[in-house]
Order: sequence, then C-alpha cells, then structure tokens
Amino acid sequence: MQKVWIYLENGTFLEAKSFGATGTSVGEVVFNTSLTGYQEIITDPSYAGQFVTFTMPEIGNVGVNEDDMESKTAYCKGVLVRNYHHKYSNYRAQGDLDSLLKEHNVLGITAIDTRYLTKMLRDEGAMMMIASTEISDKDELAKKLSESPRIEDINYIEEVSTKETYIHKSGAWNHNEKAYNKAVMSDKKIVVVDFGVKRNILNELVQSGLEVEVVPSTFKADDLIARFEAKEIGGIFLSNGPGDPLTLTEEKKEVQKLIGAGIPMFAICLGHQMLSIAHGHDTYKLPFGQHGGNHPVANPKTMIVEITAQNHNYNVPESIEQIAEITHKNLFDGTIEGVKYKNKDIFSVQHHPEASPGPHESKYIFDEFAKIVK
Repeated sequence: MQKVWIYLENGTFLEAKSFGATGTSVGEVVFNTSLTGYQEIITDPSYAGQFVTFTMPEIGNVGVNEDDMESKTAYCKGVLVRNYHHKYSNYRAQGDLDSLLKEHNVLGITAIDTRYLTKMLRDEGAMMMIASTEISDKDELAKKLSESPRIEDINYIEEVSTKETYIHKSGAWNHNEKAYNKAVMSDKKIVVVDFGVKRNILNELVQSGLEVEVVPSTFKADDLIARFEAKEIGGIFLSNGPGDPLTLTEEKKEVQKLIGAGIPMFAICLGHQMLSIAHGHDTYKLPFGQHGGNHPVANPKTMIVEITAQNHNYNVPESIEQIAEITHKNLFDGTIEGVKYKNKDIFSVQHHPEASPGPHESKYIFDEFAKIVK
C-alpha cells in the first residue's frame, strides 16, 4: 500500500495508507454506522460527491459481487476504513473490494483512526476534504481544496441519472434461488423519475406488483400527465439521489406540475425532499446527516417503531405540518421521516424502506403505494 494524504477544511491534516484507485479527489466527508453492506453503500448513487467513513472497523472481509451493486458504478469520491481486508471469505463473493474501487476510480483510505474522524464530524458537522496519493504538501492540498467547488454547488443528478428510458425487469432477492425474482408484467404501470435511484428500490416496486418504467431526471411533467390521463400509467415515484435538493430548480417546476395533476405519487429520500420544496417548504441541512442501518422511527399516532436504513444530509422542515400529516419521526433527533399530504394521494419517506443494507421492517410502504395505484 502506498501513502495517501488527507486535508479537511477545518485544517486537519492526516497521513494514511491507500488501496483502490490512486490520484487526487475532493468531496464532502460523512460517516456511516451500518455494520454490513459496504458494497451497497459504496455503489449507492446518493453518495456522489462524498467520502464515506465507515464506523465498522473491518471492511473488505466478505468481498464483492455483481448482485450487490446498487447501480452500474460507484459514484462516491472515496471510502475511509480502519482496517481493510484484501483476503475475503463469503460464498457469494466474486472479487475483492480493492479491485472494485480501482475499476470505478474510487479512492480507498485505510490505517486511519475512523473513530477520531467520526467524533470530529459529529461535533463539527460534515465538511469538505481532499485526499491524494500524489500530493503530500499540506499547503498545496489546502489550496486545491479552497479552489474546488463545494458539494452544494454541483448538480450530481446530471451524472447519476439514466440518460434513456427503460423498463426494470427484476424483483426482490430470492434467498432460495440465490437470484433476483423476475418481473411479472402488471396491469398497472408506474413511472420512476431517476434522480439516482438504487436498484433495490426498483426491485421492491416490481415485487409489490407494479410494472416499472424508469425515466431520466430531465423528464417533462406534461408528457407524464398526458399518459396518466390516458390511463397508460397509474402513478409516479420520485427517487433518492445526491446533493442539495434546493439546487434542482428546473426539476422543482416539473414536480409542481405533477402535484397539480392529481397523480398518485410516492417518494423516498431526495424525492421526499423535492415534494416538500415543490409544496413551498424548503429543506435544511442537518449538522452531520443520518447515515446508517439502525435508526428508529415512529408513527406519532400509533407509536409503532421501525428500525430503518438512512442516508441523507438534508431534511424537510417542521412547517410541512401545515399541509401534510406526519407519518414517521426519527427517535434519535425528532426530525421528520415521513409525510402524507392532505387531500392528496401523495406520500413520502426520508428513510430507505428497501433496506439495502439494513432492516426490512419498512418494506410494507411499497405495498401501500401499489394499493393506491391499483
């Protein structure tokens, strides 16, 4: 392993060892508390523009495989791990993490105190950083970081969204068959607006009995409204995705048109935030975000608690209660996790019910959407 040097915008300068790709990369650093599923996290498009610090100390020990890819590539800037294991042991493994990161040009950083980094991010918030296997001078790294755009200045949706429309043809993972279930064409089709959708979200929509067509983030609302009025589609799903939702001004206008057309809609994560913004309630940035597989959320009325998977830096405001019923709240910090808009067949959640990785307690939400569509 060769050396890698790290500089954070608070002035912290660190030296570590590298694996995966080499070079120089700039992004926002966050931490993830999930105990499993590092490949799904690394290939989640929502991490575009970010470095992921894993609090789980042992990473790489189960290898990687094609079935656990959440997208066609890895969009994150890099990963920071305490101990990287090149040798792996798992019956599903097809290769090692080092090779995956090299293939997708993602920096791997190891032999670093991830507990120290996590506590720093918890106390000071997510921040920009630069990592390089080429530049060891602190001042030069600081200069390059100061000259680089911040994550909120970049529209990563353009990078991660599909360029062409397609039909998704796989369902949920079948443990007995050790493969994804094949899609069964439904009498009801929905359109997924791809802001950076994860494969397992699409799988769960299919598994709920829907035919799923995926369209680019450059969609035109008028086209979808015409298809709904012609009874060609029965609903629309707004996907997860990376970056600051307030930068998506053109997408906001199109979502507002969809809201006015009375189309049943369901959204997760960035899509959830987009619905709030389109209704006139702008999102705000959390101090260090919520990234992990163990976040408890509760229905304020029933107080039924679900353990959920999370991955977001932005949140909808409390003012959303003026136009929506709160269906889920995070028990860690009290932030809003789910809403049902009043007098509309529109609802959304901030957490990830597809649970990849994470617990499966929220998967019923996909079935609730399918019932509305059907």
